[in-house]
Amino acid sequence: MRVQRNHLSDADVEPAIEEVDGSSLVPLLEEFVHLPRGRHRRLRLRTLLIGLHLCCQITGGKIILERTTDVLYFRLSPAMRTQLEIPDYEDNDWGFEAAYAVVRRLFHAMKTAMDPSPLPPNKHLTRQEAQRLIDTADPADLAAREHRLALFTEFVLDASVGPLKNLLAELTGGVAVDATPVRTYARGRRTNGPELSTDPDAGWYVREGDHRDPDASPLADDAEPSRKSRKLSGIPQKKPSLRKRYLFGFDAHLAVTRDTRHDKPLLDDGTPDPEVPPALVLGLCLDKPGERPAYNGLKTISRLQKRGYAPGYLAGDRAYNNSEPAEWQLPVRALGYQPVYDYRVDQLGNQGGTQGAILVEGTWYCPSMPQALIDATGDLHAGRIDRETWTARIAARKPYRLMPKERQDAEGHQRMMCPAEAGKVQCPLKPRSLGRGIQLPLVDPEPSPTGPVKVCRQRAITLAPEEGAKHWQALDYGDEQWQKIYFRLRNSVEGFNGFAKSPLAESIESSRSRPIRGLAAQTILLVFQIAHANRRKITRWLDSLALSGERPVRRTNRRRKTKPLGTWTPIGHLTPAT
Repeated sequence: MRVQRNHLSDADVEPAIEEVDGSSLVPLLEEFVHLPRGRHRRLRLRTLLIGLHLCCQITGGKIILERTTDVLYFRLSPAMRTQLEIPDYEDNDWGFEAAYAVVRRLFHAMKTAMDPSPLPPNKHLTRQEAQRLIDTADPADLAAREHRLALFTEFVLDASVGPLKNLLAELTGGVAVDATPVRTYARGRRTNGPELSTDPDAGWYVREGDHRDPDASPLADDAEPSRKSRKLSGIPQKKPSLRKRYLFGFDAHLAVTRDTRHDKPLLDDGTPDPEVPPALVLGLCLDKPGERPAYNGLKTISRLQKRGYAPGYLAGDRAYNNSEPAEWQLPVRALGYQPVYDYRVDQLGNQGGTQGAILVEGTWYCPSMPQALIDATGDLHAGRIDRETWTARIAARKPYRLMPKERQDAEGHQRMMCPAEAGKVQCPLKPRSLGRGIQLPLVDPEPSPTGPVKVCRQRAITLAPEEGAKHWQALDYGDEQWQKIYFRLRNSVEGFNGFAKSPLAESIESSRSRPIRGLAAQTILLVFQIAHANRRKITRWLDSLALSGERPVRRTNRRRKTKPLGTWTPIGHLTPAT
């Protein structure tokens, strides 16, 4: 490090000082790090946070405590070290080891103050011992630590998007939530073995299903029959395949913002639109793979409004909208977001109803909508129709939608009109809707001995928030607007995952970039990597802008000026039949 050492100017350090001083982290954590008893620490928490920021920028997003020590004690100017109250150590092996011990102790004290897990890392705990620690832990203390860790991640991420904070605050395009697997710096142990891994909060990521390890069980040994008892009792034995286990680590739940309003992110000259920022991460938390997707998704977005980001559309994969409505769907809508979902094959078509109205793939429709339109997506998945027919049937659903008569009230209730009352279809049960032209569909209500359902008897019905909450979404499933919003949001979060996992950049999936075990340590190290990826995306975006008529610093996206191959067709070469 001494050979590669370049001294940092005070101008390079000032931005990091401003970012740390502008946050509330120092007073939040200082009382838990600088204890009133015992020997005073030789380094302040404020100084350590500044050193972590500088190390992240120098190492390409990786937090390495040896590099942090080198930055703070040997790469700053004497005046800056005096300003930050950094003691002097000799520039030799003894001096470096002494300074490194100070940094390491302070980092682990900070990590402990934010560790939401009752299980200590770096030990092979037995399952009985781990269960005892969980049972005797104080839930209020763990919740307070989890809150501090969330505030820490928010501070680091907000600092990384600082140059675009005003632009992002006005952005109401949407947010995508998703979980991506990352390895931890520990070797995975057998799922139902007698001991836990040295990173006890991590788990196996499985490629299929909800990514949760099917062999996972509670910590108690008698929670699940052993393989021997299964064989003796005749219970079918599950043969866990090692190929299905992809990695041992965590699910990193990310909240990525994306502007979905603009159809053309590029200008006519091929340069990016200055009003359309790149996709950036605003929220992060870690958990075992496949565990509590709704809880972790809400944790990443619950404070975005308080941080100045306006709510808009919200998209996630099927793991989120397959949760219980009280855990995900209703809280998301209460936060002001408009959910946009995709569904499993067994959730397509009619998803239930209320007061006679039917919920078809997230939208309320007339109960007399033709069955072919109700089953359109299911028929597509079954191969009974092609995509062009499916698109036509999705478009044909629109006249049968229940139309809003009023805005939602403060409690989330909304009055919805029958489509015949709204002038979208003709219905014999509503004589006033007849004779309005052949361009309007004519519905054929099914006779019933009990008479018409409520939505057909009345002009409008009131829909409560919990009615159809599990599958309801803000857009019509499958139409052009839904495809535009949903796939742009989903592609943005998948694209960011690939961007940050590149081995030539942050390489967030690799465990070697985070060589400290534990849920809190892995979160702290990962959030600095994600923040560096944010900064890298912003820098690349700014360098490719053509401002004031000048050529961009970075080469922009290449746009072909020639015609594509599909332009030429055999029409002009065929002789029409006589």
